[in-house]
Amino acid sequence: MGNWIVNEGLSIAVIIVWLALNGYLFWNFYLVYDEGEAYFYSRKLYGSALAWARAPAACLNFNCLLILLPVCRNLLSFLRGSSACCGRSLRRQLDRNLTFHKMVAWMIALHTAIHTGAHLFNVERLVDARVEANGTIQAALTSLGDRDGESYLNFVRSRVPNPIGGINVAFTFLAGLTGVVITLALILIITSSTKTIRRSYFEVFWYTHHLFVVFFIGLVIHGVGRIVRGQTAASREKHNPRDCEYNFTEWGNNTSCPIPQFAGNPPGTWQWVIAPMVLYVFERLVRFWRSQQKVVITKVVTHPFKTIELQMKMKGFKMEVGQYISVQCPAVSRLEWHPFTLTSAPEEDFFSIHIRIVGDWTEGLFKACGCDKTEFQDAWKMPKIAVDGPFGTASEDVFSYEVAMLVGAGIGVTPFASVLKSVWYKYVNDASTLRLKKIYFYWLCRDTQAFEWFADLLQSLETQMQERDNANFLVYNIYLTGWDESQATAFSLHHDEEKDVITGLKQKTLYGRPNWENEFKTIANQHQSSRVGVFLCGPESLAETLSKQSIANSSVDPRGVHFIFNKENF
Repeated sequence: MGNWIVNEGLSIAVIIVWLALNGYLFWNFYLVYDEGEAYFYSRKLYGSALAWARAPAACLNFNCLLILLPVCRNLLSFLRGSSACCGRSLRRQLDRNLTFHKMVAWMIALHTAIHTGAHLFNVERLVDARVEANGTIQAALTSLGDRDGESYLNFVRSRVPNPIGGINVAFTFLAGLTGVVITLALILIITSSTKTIRRSYFEVFWYTHHLFVVFFIGLVIHGVGRIVRGQTAASREKHNPRDCEYNFTEWGNNTSCPIPQFAGNPPGTWQWVIAPMVLYVFERLVRFWRSQQKVVITKVVTHPFKTIELQMKMKGFKMEVGQYISVQCPAVSRLEWHPFTLTSAPEEDFFSIHIRIVGDWTEGLFKACGCDKTEFQDAWKMPKIAVDGPFGTASEDVFSYEVAMLVGAGIGVTPFASVLKSVWYKYVNDASTLRLKKIYFYWLCRDTQAFEWFADLLQSLETQMQERDNANFLVYNIYLTGWDESQATAFSLHHDEEKDVITGLKQKTLYGRPNWENEFKTIANQHQSSRVGVFLCGPESLAETLSKQSIANSSVDPRGVHFIFNKENF
């Protein structure tokens, strides 16, 4: 239990508080509309669907307040870098910003479905009350507002039967029209955010996600029409609804039951979302200002496995290990920004990214940089690049541990390129400044060519550590997870050579996948009183495995070994 609390305790606490606030808001507003005196007559007209429509609306306001905060990257980076107000445990929660963003989005979708479904019942009842009710209290309430000096309760004023009346309400009233727009925008945003769309059609995800602007505008003006109405406090003092309910035919003729007066609640959504909207606008202004700074591409390197490396310089650019930037290339698209992990070290006089060519945008950048040509490309022919960032990630915390496990899958090794380069520079300059005493590095790849662009760095580190008589500082395990029979035969022929046939390293490449349980147990036995930082940049399936192993292999003794799991999210 203690191991689980160390890794997941704060995250679970945050989720419980968030769910509790949603539950409180839902129940509180449900009771207001289900039992409140102001809505006694409203319930007679709407039925129980009134409370079911208004309660999720309150939760929608709350979650729309939260939805923008996890994507304010400059704010998160500022908090991560402020050690005075953001310790290691809190920084780990900030690294899960996108997970929380998705959870809030699904909560918005849930409450939208409830809110919309309940209002469909409401509209049907209101249209039917206007058309069919006769001699009932529903008919009396519906007719209010037809004469001078009266205020209406039923906002449906025309005698058009269902379903035409319902369609009329949806497209002629501001609340109905904005509700349709909001719902369609939300459906497009969520459906285009699936993993398949993001990976295969990133442009679709990028463009449709910006419908959030339409969503928020519609949300703010959705309640301006004040169509959900309740009896005013002044009216209730003269007209007690519980006493006058059955005398509806005498309303206005009896001094104890004058005609009730109704009013709609003023729109309040803007009060919930104005602060995050202003914060997000400021966030975008900061991004825009930074994107206008001049960026010079100093070098383009074409690596195997459809990977290119861009080395760049920008005045005032400062980075930490493992951070990422967003990149725009106007020659490819003036609107699209794509995140890439920095593969350079803070000690270098340039910053670099490695980009794998997997889609239309990356293919366009590949051609814009002249990588499809065989002749040398002059620097002045390089395309204009805009950069926003850098932004903080989990890998920044590597140097706060004495022992670190770095796990990369495929191109997911990029944040650890920055870490390992920085380790190399620190060893060259002054190794005594390093708190980090041991690194276990794991790299899983499906293709042999993927190793080539990173092997030079590992060879440099291997040589450097041996020269300084500290070869045990870095333990690296490289796994080839996909190979055919002819490759296996070739590998076996060279197995006894001093250096690995694939990487050129003394450490031999392993085949298959790691036995993570054995790896964790081995590290736990060698570091029995340490906090081991486990850092992953890879798929969710691997994240789930490493998270479970981190919990299972941590000691219940506070003085024992504890594995602290961290995952890259951007």
